[in-house]
Amino acid sequence: MFWKLFIFTGLGLLLAGCADLAYYRQAAAGQWALWQASQPVPDILQNPATPTALRQRLETAQAIRAFASAELALPDHGSYQHYADLQRPWVVKNVFAAPELSLEPRQWCFLIVGCLSYRGYFDPAAAQELAEALRADGDDVYVADISAYSTLGWFDDPLLNTFIHWPEGRLAELLFHELAHQRLYVAHDTAFNEAYATAVGRLGAERWLERQGTVAGRAEYAADVQRREQFLQLTTETREQLAALYADSRSAAEKRAGKQRILAELQERYQALKQNWGGYAGYDRWFAQDLNNAKLAGVSTYHRQVPAFLALFEQEGRDFAAFHRAAEAIGQLPPVEREARLQRGTSR
Repeated sequence: MFWKLFIFTGLGLLLAGCADLAYYRQAAAGQWALWQASQPVPDILQNPATPTALRQRLETAQAIRAFASAELALPDHGSYQHYADLQRPWVVKNVFAAPELSLEPRQWCFLIVGCLSYRGYFDPAAAQELAEALRADGDDVYVADISAYSTLGWFDDPLLNTFIHWPEGRLAELLFHELAHQRLYVAHDTAFNEAYATAVGRLGAERWLERQGTVAGRAEYAADVQRREQFLQLTTETREQLAALYADSRSAAEKRAGKQRILAELQERYQALKQNWGGYAGYDRWFAQDLNNAKLAGVSTYHRQVPAFLALFEQEGRDFAAFHRAAEAIGQLPPVEREARLQRGTSR
């Protein structure tokens, strides 16, 4: 899941006089600090002071990285050959926003990468400042802690402490997801990019576990995927209820009351689902704060088109190289035609 950032040497000079100069300065400073904290993985593995748990995870990550290029037709370059401990549980904070009575996310536009449905910050105070300003203007706002992001191949991204100790299946999925962004990125289409990368991550993790994983690892990942699917079904149904409410002719006051009722029902349904999971609490934090249009819009952005890409993978004979080429061809279509192609099951 995840922020795309390009930092160029002399960026401040390029943007001097721009209203967003402070934003780009904090981005450049954050990226520089990340690079400064990075060390080559071989050096860490050779250091006798490296904790055993970290050593094992770095070795696993290197095997996953090699698998990505050899078996999944993902880029083969310097990304994930370094490791950085940022001394915090997140790498960036993403700010999502949507109107009080709409599920249409706000967008921000950037140099090179185009327009995105979120704004990412290394500086948590700056993220909070934007969030407060948006709330003051009446928007629903969600500030997300992000564990990883991709520079889309412009720079070599490091492994991070924010995700290195994740379960093996989730670690593989994340690395494949981020490398997919470096294989294919379509400017101004967050939904396409994230759905494609999400599909690559999931399909790749399943193949990694099939070839390299343990029985326990495969079972753990399958259970995780099932919970995510049930979570997405729950949030999708809530989005549909809210969309119908907002499209209704009722007054704004009636819509606000209906919105609160629907969100309260979502909380109740989650508690029931949690019981079916045997008390698994991995989504508690997500439901505990900022349960609003912005958060639900963010979930939709990452997952709405995933089924279409999963279908495309099957259509291409479960061949990753052919799948990437087909996705690239769809990505070259005009936006309206691209959306239509995905909606009708990617049939040619």
